[in-house]
Amino acid sequence: MAGETKIRDPVQILEKLVGFPTVSSESNLSLVAYVEEFLGRFGVESFRDYNSDRTKANVYAQIGPDVPGGVILSAHTDVVPVKGQNWSGDPFRLSEREGRIYGRGTADMKGFLAVVLANVSDWVDAGLKRPVQLAFSYDEEVGCLGAPSMIGKLSKQFPRAKSVVVGEPTMMKMVNGHKSSANFNVHVRGHEVHSCQVHRGVSAVMNAARLIGWLEDRTSENRAGAAKASAGFDPPYTTLHAGMVSGGTACNITARDCWFSTDIRCIPSESSADWVSRFERYAAGIQEQMQRVNPATGIRLSDLNVVPGLKPEHRGAAETLVRKLTGDNDSNVVSYGTEAGQFQEQGYSAVICGPGSIDQAHQPDEFVLRRQLEECDQFMRRLTTDLAA
Repeated sequence: MAGETKIRDPVQILEKLVGFPTVSSESNLSLVAYVEEFLGRFGVESFRDYNSDRTKANVYAQIGPDVPGGVILSAHTDVVPVKGQNWSGDPFRLSEREGRIYGRGTADMKGFLAVVLANVSDWVDAGLKRPVQLAFSYDEEVGCLGAPSMIGKLSKQFPRAKSVVVGEPTMMKMVNGHKSSANFNVHVRGHEVHSCQVHRGVSAVMNAARLIGWLEDRTSENRAGAAKASAGFDPPYTTLHAGMVSGGTACNITARDCWFSTDIRCIPSESSADWVSRFERYAAGIQEQMQRVNPATGIRLSDLNVVPGLKPEHRGAAETLVRKLTGDNDSNVVSYGTEAGQFQEQGYSAVICGPGSIDQAHQPDEFVLRRQLEECDQFMRRLTTDLAA
């Protein structure tokens, strides 16, 4: 596609953003530098908030007067991997066919980021009465790791915003609720013996299977007892899932080690912490049985990460604003997690609204419809009018 000649064109900006392969396992600093340079063209000062080893950074800024009551526009800069996916073209080179704009991150969520940047010049020139605050994070895709620090710094450095719009893909519908999530890794340490003497060993794989089975059994119970009050979620119940597992040496050796990872997604009426505690209690019982055979065995949980859910704030500031700008009067909830819950946890009114469909997120040949970017751009223009009034 053509190079960036019109700063006001979201698609040309999106081409630049997709060209930065900001997979979560890699640095995002090249994209951060581009955003900083872009904002700097209009005299907008931006700030970095680094991770511990300074290989990644959040970037945030404010446009408009230094007064409370503005709006935060939030996006993450990282994308998921493309390895093993069957793309029809280069995932980090934008292409367009029949109104679909293809590339990794076009829907999730560089499309929203591109539209935000395309509106910077308008905000600078509009004589805003209340500010726009920009909040672009790292490592959302691996557990929303970057946002909490940035939210804390932004809230101290700038006047308090009244509303937060997180631009995850919702087809520009207003979403005011999502599930919480808890992720952790489990290491089961067993005791190796020849499988002909299995009674003298402790299989890490077999005991890990019991733990994984517990997750599946609880999900089945939740499915059977799903409450109508949670019917807006798909599925309308808490799910417990093991996404990766590895371990063992050979089929005729009781496994010494097994590792697996978990993903627990809770409806708002339940607590992620409670589910983790229930799992830990069950694991403690399994460990006790294992250690009766060999005291050196055990089960260890690590890397616990909990992302808070987003609770609907009926008639809250963010919901009221987005309803006004979109005309969407429905209440929508989603089962995926976002940084909106983290903003809400720190006292902000937050909703989700952005271009594209979550069905495209993480998929090969990910795309966003051009008309969705145009609809998001119109949303931003109406926001400009509202903040300048």
